[in-house]
Amino acid sequence: MIHIRTAEEIELLHQAAQVVSRTLGIMAKEVKPGVTTLYLDKIAEEYIRSQGAIPGFLGLYGFPNTLCMSPNAQVVHGIPNDRPLQEGDIISIDCGALKNGYYGDHAYTFEVGEVAPEVKELLRVTKESLYIGIHQFRAGNRVGDVGHAIQQHCEAHGYGVVRELVGHGVGRKMHEDPEMPNYGRRGSGKKFKDGMVVAIEPMINMGTKSIRQLKDGWTILTADGKPSAHFEHDVALIDGKPKLLSTFKYIYEALGIESNEEDEFLLN
Repeated sequence: MIHIRTAEEIELLHQAAQVVSRTLGIMAKEVKPGVTTLYLDKIAEEYIRSQGAIPGFLGLYGFPNTLCMSPNAQVVHGIPNDRPLQEGDIISIDCGALKNGYYGDHAYTFEVGEVAPEVKELLRVTKESLYIGIHQFRAGNRVGDVGHAIQQHCEAHGYGVVRELVGHGVGRKMHEDPEMPNYGRRGSGKKFKDGMVVAIEPMINMGTKSIRQLKDGWTILTADGKPSAHFEHDVALIDGKPKLLSTFKYIYEALGIESNEEDEFLLN
């Protein structure tokens, strides 16, 4: 069932998403060689709780931590541990928060120190595809339009688009209808309507689209061991157009990055 949200509900979703955005901004300051993902996880949990919110992933389906921390060839759902990050790593940090009964769900792939040029390109193209997909989240368009746009952009650069893991609706539950694949056929799938709120999240591999799962029951890796990138925004459909509930601005402030990529989709 697809939920159509009121303006009041969208504002509550916005508040939850912003808690996650600010948490990722804190992560941006802390991600560096020598830091462990368990340390980052602890900081994130403390901050989320300080905001009157609850970590959205902790205990969800049995997940043991606040953050999904997925370095290098890990695609998503990596479990924080005590292994220090290394110079040249990348790390996808996926974070959720439950505030006032609504969820925020938001992800960014960070560079750890100086990374290889081909890895930087993977991150650039993947984040670019996120906004290309968001642009297709418009009244009258369909789920397949978003997936098709992301797939076309990433495959044109020679990358693999993960099939088994998808974006989703977000609201009173972390995962709601509709599913939002990062691949698809233009004009196919459920039609978008005002009041829908979705998490769009390209998961793009440098090599094969194929994945495998570790015995921990959570961690997803690329089948060929090449790096994977993951970026995610929460987006509401308002007056026929996509509006961002989440933001990367706190990350960019921490990293000293100037960007106008979100301007077209600003909520206010």
